[in-house]
Amino acid sequence: MDVIVIGGGIVGVATAYQLHAAGHRVCVIERHATVAQGATYGHGGAVLPTPLDVWFGPTFMKTARAPRGGIVYKPGFDSATRRFMQRLARLAEHDAFCAQYRRLKPLVDVARETMEAIETRLGLDFEQTSGVLHVVRHARDWEEAQSALDLLREFEVRHHVLSADECGEIEHSVPTDPAFAGGVLFQQERMANCPLFTKLLKQSLEDESGVHFKFGRAVATLRLDNARAAVELAPAEGERSSSRDVDVVSADAIVVAAGAGSLALIERSGLRLPLHPARLFALTAPIAYEERAPHLTVVDTTKRITMTRANQRVRVAGAALVQPERDVAKPPAEPLAKAATAALAQATHDWIPGAARISAAHAWDGIKLLSPDGLPVVGQALHPRLFLNFGHGPAGWGLACGSAKVIADLVSGTAPGVPPDTLAALRADRFVD
Repeated sequence: MDVIVIGGGIVGVATAYQLHAAGHRVCVIERHATVAQGATYGHGGAVLPTPLDVWFGPTFMKTARAPRGGIVYKPGFDSATRRFMQRLARLAEHDAFCAQYRRLKPLVDVARETMEAIETRLGLDFEQTSGVLHVVRHARDWEEAQSALDLLREFEVRHHVLSADECGEIEHSVPTDPAFAGGVLFQQERMANCPLFTKLLKQSLEDESGVHFKFGRAVATLRLDNARAAVELAPAEGERSSSRDVDVVSADAIVVAAGAGSLALIERSGLRLPLHPARLFALTAPIAYEERAPHLTVVDTTKRITMTRANQRVRVAGAALVQPERDVAKPPAEPLAKAATAALAQATHDWIPGAARISAAHAWDGIKLLSPDGLPVVGQALHPRLFLNFGHGPAGWGLACGSAKVIADLVSGTAPGVPPDTLAALRADRFVD
């Protein structure tokens, strides 16, 4: 089959890889000049999410008695933004959180297997490092983290629960004064360079026949009928539009994997989903003092802020800004951007003091889609020839490799390697009341 993949981020490139591996011919359409230029570029680096990493649950969405963890929340009078956050807050309850993570876990397993297969076949080096230390400041947050620890034990995920002193012994950059509640060490979980992985995967596809990348073009409209699927491209930069000369690419199927740009595209085809864009921030700062630089990745569990050493730099990522959709589309107001980057800087001061020269940091921000139930949208929608693959959020770019495999199986008419309840929990029609 001929398949169009819309989007050249990690999700789109991973989907193209799996479709090609399944024997399909693929055309990837990306509005930027190359891959990994949007949200993929600023990814924090966590490869696969544990129950402590997902962007839902009791440690992430705080209760009414406590401020929201790592979110700068500015809904204004926008009811849609408030409804989104209220829906996400339902997963703070223990049973709801555990049930939702159990639905996600099979996709995590497929993602891990798929990434191992890619690494074995291609021998890629994308700056992988092992060892992630989650730290929790307050006793009440540690109590709320017990739901995640229960899931770690249930799924026999290798981890070590540590006291504050033990955290300091294992990771010398973490100060034990002032005292904090404790931490969880994952020695086998990895951090890596997501943009580099995406570019290496793209290079491997360019060496194969049957894969074509079309850069610098945005998709304006989807065309779907019984016999064929097609996309209508917006004019290239500098070109005049003409109704008599419309650039159309046809195929047997379309996969929408355009990140935050996916929502407007599928809305024009008649499908509105309650996902919400959020602006994520990152700082990349030079090492200040070598002896204070972390050798493990340190994660502020409650705020979902990740601090990772990358060569002679420290990358700090997180601090989601949630505001009305119309405001997310614009550059953030200076006070809000300062509040978000201040949260990142404060995390380095709290957990790895002296490690990063924040005054010389390079700042980045970009838009990611968050789902009101914490799960991505993966599967068929609206039409037998249309497939969706987006909404993975900030936690674990390796999920893209798992969902790409699911999409390739669905396009090929093969039963995906996840159970039916997980597949149903990922479908777009789960949001239909």
